Amino acid sequence: MKNNLDLILNGPVLKMICKLSLPNSITGISMVLIVISDAYFVSKLGNVSLASLALVFPFITLMQMMSAGAIGGASTSSISRFLGANLIESANSAIWHAVLIGISMSIIYSVIFVLFPKYIFMSMGGDNDVLEGAINFSQIAFGGAIFTWLLYIFSAVLRAIGEFVVPAIVQISGCFLQIVLAGALTLGWFGFPNFGIIGPAIAMILSHFIMVIYLYFYIKFKQNIVRLSPYPFNKGSFFDIMKVGVGGLINSTTIAGTVGVVTATVSYYGVDALAGYGLGSRLEIIITPLVFGIGSVLTATVGINAGANQINRARNIAWVGAIISFLVVGIISGIVSFYPELWLDNFQTNFLSKQSAILYLIIVGPFYCFFAAGQTLYFASQGTGKIFYPVLVGVIRFLSVSIICYLAVKFSWSINSIFYAVSFGLGITGIGLGLCMLGQDWKSEINQKRTLNT
Repeated sequence: MKNNLDLILNGPVLKMICKLSLPNSITGISMVLIVISDAYFVSKLGNVSLASLALVFPFITLMQMMSAGAIGGASTSSISRFLGANLIESANSAIWHAVLIGISMSIIYSVIFVLFPKYIFMSMGGDNDVLEGAINFSQIAFGGAIFTWLLYIFSAVLRAIGEFVVPAIVQISGCFLQIVLAGALTLGWFGFPNFGIIGPAIAMILSHFIMVIYLYFYIKFKQNIVRLSPYPFNKGSFFDIMKVGVGGLINSTTIAGTVGVVTATVSYYGVDALAGYGLGSRLEIIITPLVFGIGSVLTATVGINAGANQINRARNIAWVGAIISFLVVGIISGIVSFYPELWLDNFQTNFLSKQSAILYLIIVGPFYCFFAAGQTLYFASQGTGKIFYPVLVGVIRFLSVSIICYLAVKFSWSINSIFYAVSFGLGITGIGLGLCMLGQDWKSEINQKRTLNT
């Protein structure tokens, strides 16, 4: 881990990003496999179950983005900046406050999606059996939200100290366990009970619980850079996390909210269109973990360098990471947009649903590279602790897509207009975050001691 800190502060940028991103990227691939396998298992249950999953999926993704990307990223940012400034006790305090914030957020999710899911999914167009399936899935998945939140908070702590391999190994192993459990509990493999639509939700909670236990003991007893133990409440520690975390929560909400608005709008075109959109749009949600593989490295490495007042190096790290994301995702999404059957033939669905999915991938696919580069730059911005303008870009994207969706329903436009709106939003993300890199936030140095006192 100490060698990683030397590499982060002084090593070649491209080599450093590639070395540290590799375990994270493999983790991202394993998360992709979960998304694919869940859709595959549920597709075996029929279009009604697939539509139920499409209603819940934006909120599962929202929780993961908030826990891993927003609060998790803010925690990595705060801890890494304190470490870069050699303020070890402040870093320890930030760790404890990150855990408390994560637990509090998990309680909010459990209350909302266990007690009141019916009203949320009805507002998105869910009814009858589709609504019932969505409610059942939600109550299981969000009932164990605390394990999801602690999993990503503990992983964020390790990344902040330059340890990327351990959380990657734990999450990769947990992902494969989740896939096997999801198949067993959804379809009745190996003589397990067939729980149907709630099978993947049960698998998620069980696997997250096991991963949390291991990471807790690793942080507590196997590393010696920071300490996980109770600390008195400290406003400086709390606000240093939340100044990034609140912006991250807003950004995560706008991303998932955009998906939710589009999902609700597509539901007006029927169950087949909704199921098809669910299959096609999963490509965006799949790209997010891939970007996270690079982006979470940038949060930590930019944070450590910013804390050490190496802002020019931090900026170079951000640009190199964004270019890598643009190229990798551009290749993947380009292939899928030209040959959508490569993606869709993995799922069992009817002709009409498949046609909707093909249309979505052809229109939206070429723009995913902009979204990938923009999100990578957002993760890098978290490392500086300054994310007002990056969050503003997300709000603009959400409002733009929402307005077009509203007009599409009001004037009975074809479903194509919805998909063009999604493409426009992805372009806003990439171009907007690129422009943010030219601002003053990436030119001024950071005094971490003054930040804590303030």
